[in-house]
Amino acid sequence: MSQLPPRPAVRPYRPADRAALFDICVRTAENGGDSRQTYPDHELLPNIFAAPYAALEPDLAFVLDDGGRAVGYVLATADTPAFVRRFRDEWLPTLADRYPPPTGEPATPSEVMVHLLHTPERMVLPELADYPAHLHIDLLPSHQRAGHGRELMHTLLDALAAKGVGQVHLGMVTANTAARAFYDRLGFHVVPVPDPGPLTYLGRRTTR
Repeated sequence: MSQLPPRPAVRPYRPADRAALFDICVRTAENGGDSRQTYPDHELLPNIFAAPYAALEPDLAFVLDDGGRAVGYVLATADTPAFVRRFRDEWLPTLADRYPPPTGEPATPSEVMVHLLHTPERMVLPELADYPAHLHIDLLPSHQRAGHGRELMHTLLDALAAKGVGQVHLGMVTANTAARAFYDRLGFHVVPVPDPGPLTYLGRRTTR
């Protein structure tokens, strides 16, 4: 009798997952869909929203492994202000030659993202002070709606709670209604922020 293939499982991130991390990010960054047509440089978004977390806080980086390949991830920092300082001091210098600081008002989607890259302080908002941790979670479409996102999130929440971090937040594109439904089911609530632009900020306790 043939055996069923092993079910995808959550495990800690490894440096060998870097290429998969980048791929997952670009294929889910456009309101949950593929962003490659919008951003010609396929490393730009991962270098803002994925790679720095895996590099700076690998103990809070987890992937969903399916047959040895990462098909989803959850990444976080336990302390947003401290992460912003390290992003500027340690991460940004490694990219400054490839992505020089913008000299004028951003005119294209890529220029908007380069502006975000060079302004990590945007992540520190007084309204989020009670939610010191923040996270990013993404799953390839092939592995969505199967309980894997919940498993990733619970793994991260447990890791944050073990560090003594009481609350976590995230910023999501308001137009991504499917993501909002997912976060609602996990018990996240809106954290009011003045002038949030295209984002909605959500938070919750790390304990389950």
